Amino acid sequence: MGSLRSRLFVLWALSLAALVAVGMLLVGLYRQSSSAQIDRATEAVAEACDQIVDRYAYYAAGWAGPAPAKGRADAAFRADLGAVLTLALAGRPGLAGGIWWQGEGMLAATVTPDDDVSRTIAALAADALADDRPASTRIVAGPSTVMLQACALPGPVQGLAGWVLAQVQDAPGQERLRLGLGVLFALALGMAGLLGWVVIAWTRRIGAIETALAQHEAGTLPRLAPTGERELDRIVAALNTAGERLDAARRRSDELAARVALSERLAALGRVAAGVAHEIRNPIAAMRLKAENALAGDEARRRGALEAILAQIARLDRLIAELLAMTQRRMPSPAPTDLRGLLDSVAADHQGGGVALRVDAEPATVAVDAGLLRRALDNLVENACQHTPPGGMVRLQGAVADGMLRISVADTGPGVSAELRASLFEPFVTGRADGTGLGLAIARELVEAHGGRIILADAGPGAVFTLEIPLDAPCR
Repeated sequence: MGSLRSRLFVLWALSLAALVAVGMLLVGLYRQSSSAQIDRATEAVAEACDQIVDRYAYYAAGWAGPAPAKGRADAAFRADLGAVLTLALAGRPGLAGGIWWQGEGMLAATVTPDDDVSRTIAALAADALADDRPASTRIVAGPSTVMLQACALPGPVQGLAGWVLAQVQDAPGQERLRLGLGVLFALALGMAGLLGWVVIAWTRRIGAIETALAQHEAGTLPRLAPTGERELDRIVAALNTAGERLDAARRRSDELAARVALSERLAALGRVAAGVAHEIRNPIAAMRLKAENALAGDEARRRGALEAILAQIARLDRLIAELLAMTQRRMPSPAPTDLRGLLDSVAADHQGGGVALRVDAEPATVAVDAGLLRRALDNLVENACQHTPPGGMVRLQGAVADGMLRISVADTGPGVSAELRASLFEPFVTGRADGTGLGLAIARELVEAHGGRIILADAGPGAVFTLEIPLDAPCR
């Protein structure tokens, strides 16, 4: 029951159950009242019928003359029977009775029953005479119920039966009961309609808020219109206020981000400018010195100076080429490449210089841009050879596992100092006096273009650089 709809439905169901219980209680009370009246009337009719039997038996006990024949019930006999009825029903208001003679019909009665009741009396009297015991029935006529009983009258006159009837009206509160039940039914319908309207209205308004929030761009809050519901409008006002604060915070964040980006660009530009100036100044200073020596020396000195100048020019050319490699990113073109053959070729290009190179790679074919990946490995291997003393070893290892290509370049040099680890892959960061600090930065760019990364492992004593390239990752 976490939603408003379910809670309102439960509330409506409980209210409906309470109304139904009250209605059933009222109906039960009404039926009990009517049933009690009918029970009392049934008991009174039975007692009155017994009184008619007793009074007639007392009357017949002093019978002196012959029994009247069929069709010859004289006025005196009818009057005597009327007296019997009067005595038997005395003090019993609401009861009517009579004496019926089989084959003759009604001899005496306190009321004149209609034809339907007369036929019912005749049938009950015949049953009572046949079974020699009281026979009773109940007649429901609209808002009233008629209780009727017939009793055989033993004596000198054969075929006589007395009868008694009582008419029971419905309980006096029937109209009020019907009115109350109607009111309860109307209340149930009204509650259902009201709760249904509340659920539909709230659902529609909450849906409108959800739609407005879903259609707006991520990271912002739209300006919501009032719904007309006081409670919802408080939430809407809070959302609008939060949206205004979010917009203000975003503007401040954008301003700060722009300032930070500008500062970072200026700082990066300053670092690049300083690095380029430093790298260019040294060759220029060396060429200037050699040129001055050439002007003041003989032919041999001039020739040596020109060779030194050409070497510095080559150094500047390499520097410019590396700078261009940093700024001109190439999109890799992956193609099936033999991993072991690629590593063997890189190791063969760097043999000599007193450093041994060893390749340890499993046979595998990988989809990479062999040219770009080789340039990255050349830079890593050259860096490792430059930091490995004579007699040391540089080891290349390659493996494919879990869809990932891993190539490590490990050397037996002194390793990377702690102060250089955080910025080792940044341009112009180097631990060698004659280094440009661009080799590792270029290697990182080439590996990241494949969707991979380069990490410096903490597995001394030398430095261990590991390339990780997902073989199914899109190239960048």
